[in-house]
Amino acid sequence: MFIHPNFDPIAIHIGSLGIHWYGLMYLLGFLAFLQLGKWRATHQDWRAWSPEMVDDALFFGALGVIFGGRIGYVMFYQSAYFMRHPLEIFYVWQGGMSFHGGFLGVLIAMIFFAKKYHKSWLNIMDFVAPLVPIGLGAGRMGNYINGELWGRATNANWGMIFPKVDQIPRHPSQLYEFGLEGGLLFLILWIYSNKPRATGTVSALFLMGYGFFRFAVEFTREPDANLGLLNLGLSMGQWLSLPMMLVGLVMFFYHREKTISDRKSTRLNSSHIPLSRMPSSA
Repeated sequence: MFIHPNFDPIAIHIGSLGIHWYGLMYLLGFLAFLQLGKWRATHQDWRAWSPEMVDDALFFGALGVIFGGRIGYVMFYQSAYFMRHPLEIFYVWQGGMSFHGGFLGVLIAMIFFAKKYHKSWLNIMDFVAPLVPIGLGAGRMGNYINGELWGRATNANWGMIFPKVDQIPRHPSQLYEFGLEGGLLFLILWIYSNKPRATGTVSALFLMGYGFFRFAVEFTREPDANLGLLNLGLSMGQWLSLPMMLVGLVMFFYHREKTISDRKSTRLNSSHIPLSRMPSSA
């Protein structure tokens, strides 16, 4: 059994100002996106990306994450509370971000990015998807440092007591998500996307991977007190993850089969010689 260290949520104190760990985790995620994206842009020419495009993608993506993540949290998890305290919607440094809201925010932001560079939206999402899990993992580490989003009670030897909550050993679900949504999902996507793939399949793999990992970990995570468990004993996070898995599954097989079909058609067309191009008899 372990005991949560009760970290100070403020990492750096500067007079009356403080830099929160949660903010630093977001910064780490953005920097990882930038460095990994620029590496791919410069080392994999077939992607047709430039380092300047990665800078722009980070700007658009950060706006989507921050605004979408906060709005999603307000709408999906704490709508009644924020209706009573509307000004606290802007207290982002206190935590309270929804992945699913941030995800939708990024999808919308990338539409504008695609229009700016006249690129396929799915191609852009395929480039962006493998760069996201590091930020997700950093965010979960921020949750752990803050001692929030703790797990359900457990008898497991690795159970952890969160003194701010109670003296009951609980699943350190933040660390499960750090390892799965952050570490393992990053490795899967990075390796899979390291060579040209059918357009849309990398994005689909992200949807399936994140949806599955989040759905599974939610069984060990304490449901939000104001929501509890919903229909079929599933949490809000699980209900929001189910569509991700289903859409990802359909996308993956649809785009893979479409690419295979297109390649066959191309080979057939290239092997056919039109009559108008055949040599005339002497």
